[in-house]
Amino acid sequence: MRTTTTGTTTTTTAFFDQTRRQLARLGLPDGDPQLTPDSDAVFADGGHFRIEVPTVNSVEAAERLLRESRRRGFTVNRITETRGMYRHTAREIGEYVALGEEFGAEVLMSVGPRAVNDIGAGAQTPEGARIGYRLRGQEQIVRAVEDVKRGIGLGVRGFVVYDEGLLWVLGRLRTAGELPAGIHLKVSAHCGQGNPASAQMLEMLGANSFNPVRDLTLPMIAALRQAVTVPLDLHVDNPRSSGGFIRTYEAPDIVRVAAPVYLKTGNSALDGHGVSPTPAQLDDILRQVELVTEFVGRHHSGARQSRAGSAARSLEAAGSVPAPGRRTEV
Repeated sequence: MRTTTTGTTTTTTAFFDQTRRQLARLGLPDGDPQLTPDSDAVFADGGHFRIEVPTVNSVEAAERLLRESRRRGFTVNRITETRGMYRHTAREIGEYVALGEEFGAEVLMSVGPRAVNDIGAGAQTPEGARIGYRLRGQEQIVRAVEDVKRGIGLGVRGFVVYDEGLLWVLGRLRTAGELPAGIHLKVSAHCGQGNPASAQMLEMLGANSFNPVRDLTLPMIAALRQAVTVPLDLHVDNPRSSGGFIRTYEAPDIVRVAAPVYLKTGNSALDGHGVSPTPAQLDDILRQVELVTEFVGRHHSGARQSRAGSAARSLEAAGSVPAPGRRTEV
């Protein structure tokens, strides 16, 4: 930015004007906004935000989390399993689905095959860790699609995807009618995407929601919202392995600039990803969910949380993705 003062008037002008105009013609914001604008978009039920608890990696944890949140009087709209569907029995997956129906919560399960579980040693090295959870070789694409089909057969309708190529395949199979139109494809933060151009690309590939990297500032988040119409999935706290930060006081502003948004809450109780929470950790997760819900209600009283059940029903209508740049209800 450059600042010019003439008399008593001060104006601020952005550098790189030509590039900014070119990006704007592509339907992207011309930069991270200095003043974060309010988002006027909402979920289909009129809600501005939903609460998501990730890393719910056992049926026992899912049941305790949903039952105890109801008893305490607050709503968990979505739980996300991150260990991988292929590491759960058919009985366990069926129990996840039944809990979602009982408590009106979305249940998203992770596509199982991923580089860190594969026989290749590259992903285990410091350099190779950059592959994240992406897939290695075409056979792993085949197996990942089979994992999704297995989940669908057991009643799962929401899937966490860690590989952009797999997202493209699943999106095309869904469009062709080879997979149900109502399945929800969520892009994980482990893909490492964090800018509006990448977000718009993922939306074009078929993403129904997008989880960017965890440490974005409010202006960066506002720029993402200007680029896509799908809900954003944003961490308000993290395990120590992902930085350990807690953004409880920022949660109201995140809702303001990013709606419709899932506030990913509770992972600061954990040491890392892909683990199964202990009873004590579940208590800490529930406490953090209660705090975030309180802070949004206290500091952004106009924000509405989706009621239990509305998020789960929305999976049946999640098959079509609006074109980038259109501000619609989702």
